[in-house]
Amino acid sequence: MKCTLCPRNCGVDRKEKTGFCSAPDCIIVARASKHMWEEPPISGKSGSGTIFFSHCNLKCVYCQNYKISAEGFGKDITVEDLSRIMLSLQNDGAANINLVSPTPYTHLISEAVRSCKDELKIPIIWNTGGYEKAQTIRDLNGIVDVFLTDMKYISSDLASEYSNAKDYPIHAVSALHAMLETVGKEEYSPDGMIRKGVIVRHLVLPSHRDESIKVLELLKNKFGTEDYSLSLMRQYYPCYMAEKYPKINRTVTSYEFQKVSEYAEKLGFHGFYQEKGSEKESYTPAFDLSGIV
Repeated sequence: MKCTLCPRNCGVDRKEKTGFCSAPDCIIVARASKHMWEEPPISGKSGSGTIFFSHCNLKCVYCQNYKISAEGFGKDITVEDLSRIMLSLQNDGAANINLVSPTPYTHLISEAVRSCKDELKIPIIWNTGGYEKAQTIRDLNGIVDVFLTDMKYISSDLASEYSNAKDYPIHAVSALHAMLETVGKEEYSPDGMIRKGVIVRHLVLPSHRDESIKVLELLKNKFGTEDYSLSLMRQYYPCYMAEKYPKINRTVTSYEFQKVSEYAEKLGFHGFYQEKGSEKESYTPAFDLSGIV
């Protein structure tokens, strides 16, 4: 198969060589466990059944998961293994199946979900950096219940500098349109857990408060504020290659985050706002093959 799953359109046969993301023609996973540090309607009281996939179609210089996204740590598993892992997380009481950076494995994940769909009774969450093709998202109709997507930038220059994806803004917007069309408005269970819908995440970067304001305005103007939730994150801390970029080689100040969150409230967004203290490395999971081996 010539891979065209994401906007990179590498067109490589991954059985012979890899493209931009470095993912081979098999599934690579670094961890599968219940995770308590997602948004409240995702983690809940029992935890989100989170599966961390290795490799990524973005190369964010500040990635907190760089050990798996850039360095590729993980273990090869089969489609059958992935189905078994999802059912095991469900049996362990996970509130949902949370697929983190799944895009390079879209075709294999779809196969795994279909093979155990009759047994899988909890929602499937597509946890993505937002650099998606609209058609790939539409092809997930009937597979994915919730899209948890980033809207990182509106500036092509910043997208190029920090994520090596100059065309990120146009694809992230197109993909979000497709997500809303595919799963519709949010639906919650009586205990407040999300069953269907879209949550849009935005990570506030240091020195780029104005960019965050522009992202919020874009979301408001193109999508309104009613059909999805906004998750405004302040968990940024400098890691991976951030020390090479002076503007982002620090944490976000309280003033920066306050101004962005106040503007989000002014625009009428509903959703979630991370508290001070979330910008710690200790909140990044240990990628130790838990739940895999």
